[in-house]
Amino acid sequence: MTGYWYIVQVYTGHEKKIQSNLERRLSSDADTDKELQDEILQVNVPISTTVKNEDGKRKVRSGPTYPGYVLINSQHEIGPHAENLIGQKSWAFVQETPGVMHFLGNANPIPLSSEDVERMLESSTVEEQEPVPEVTYSVGDKVRVIEGPFSSFTAEILGIDMQRQRLSLSITIFGRSTPLELGFLGVERL
Repeated sequence: MTGYWYIVQVYTGHEKKIQSNLERRLSSDADTDKELQDEILQVNVPISTTVKNEDGKRKVRSGPTYPGYVLINSQHEIGPHAENLIGQKSWAFVQETPGVMHFLGNANPIPLSSEDVERMLESSTVEEQEPVPEVTYSVGDKVRVIEGPFSSFTAEILGIDMQRQRLSLSITIFGRSTPLELGFLGVERL
């Protein structure tokens, strides 16, 4: 990872708009000088895709992995008290962008470690990443089975295996509790 990476808090739901606004302002010669264009290397909003069952239908949604935050990559350290003038100019440029609240670290922005940056950007660099089902269930919840031979039966969640994306369920059939294992998308909330 080259340069310094910072997290900027923005209005939730406006991450992509602020990213495009910053990029547009950087590319416009009228608003910025060449030195500033070379200073801010990248503006990034990591995106993740989730799958959710709604009304018995699978819905795939894409959205920011970290709602309310944008990542900024710069050549030098950024901040109002940065040692070099371009770091101070970059900080002011980003702060003046509509929708930007502040850098994490407020008065003295704190750059991320390279491990944190790699982990955060991992989701946005994978081109064809498998959508991850959204899980809003907890152990003890009652759900309706929507796939397989037990479709339309009511079940109780006994366990959740996030790694395998499976639910351990208990269904009552003929007065007896029967264990069942299904994927996250095989049930819907009652």
